[in-house]
Amino acid sequence: MTRLHVIDGTYELFRAHFSRRPARSDHQGRDVKAVHGLLSSLLSLLDEPDEAVTHLAVAFDHPIESFRNDLFGGYKDSSGVDDAVIAQFDLAEQAVASLGVTVWSMDTHEADDALASAAKHFADDVDQVRILTPDKDLGQVVRGKHVVQVDRAREREFDEDGVRDRLGVSPTSVPDLLALVGDTADGIPGLPGFGAKSAGLLLNRYLHLDAVPPDAGDWDIAVRGADRLASTLRDRLDDALLYRHLATLVDNLDLECRLADLRFDGTDRSTWQDFCAPLNFEGLIERPTTWR
Repeated sequence: MTRLHVIDGTYELFRAHFSRRPARSDHQGRDVKAVHGLLSSLLSLLDEPDEAVTHLAVAFDHPIESFRNDLFGGYKDSSGVDDAVIAQFDLAEQAVASLGVTVWSMDTHEADDALASAAKHFADDVDQVRILTPDKDLGQVVRGKHVVQVDRAREREFDEDGVRDRLGVSPTSVPDLLALVGDTADGIPGLPGFGAKSAGLLLNRYLHLDAVPPDAGDWDIAVRGADRLASTLRDRLDDALLYRHLATLVDNLDLECRLADLRFDGTDRSTWQDFCAPLNFEGLIERPTTWR
């Protein structure tokens, strides 16, 4: 079976940094806990028989800011982010590359855009695409059981039915849902009064927010507070459409690679050991199980 695993490296880096792992410094006293945790996670993934990794890539937000910050001032940025994490971004990309894994370093776009583009571009060439991130916005990329989303931390997998169970809408309506209810992780505020239940009822009936009749009297489903919600949507439709645009992933990026370039065929021992040694990563030096 051919599987493409695409990973949100930024999420993994933050997860490792804020985990309960012990502090870790390199020979120069720099904080390298996040990079160590990221590598440990990747090595565990490569060793998991159930994952059966054949092709693999990791995408990073580098920098965190993207074109979406130019569209909306409240969108997530690097302000308030722990400097110790920011300082490890370059090293994290070097670390993944030293393991023998393809790195996508995103600047104008986000890591999520790279994951969405990879899923769309390579889906027909593999038996399954597995998107490794818990971010809600990646739910829009899921297709049947062929393109799935995986939350490794919680050991959960979301196929198309799973996205509906989790978010209350089908994948195609995920950007509309986030536009209405907001997404605090990305700084999308949503519209006042809309919750997951009311937004889900509307989107399951009308699929997209701009297809919802502007007058609640024309709604053919019962929604609590319908008049108030319809008024909000009429008055704030431009805002909602902007929020949906922010939540819609770009899936047509040229990632400048072929599927063959993403095949994981092992780690070069000297490259890996030269990378690990000055970082005090002694415990990782012999961890790879496939060498080339």
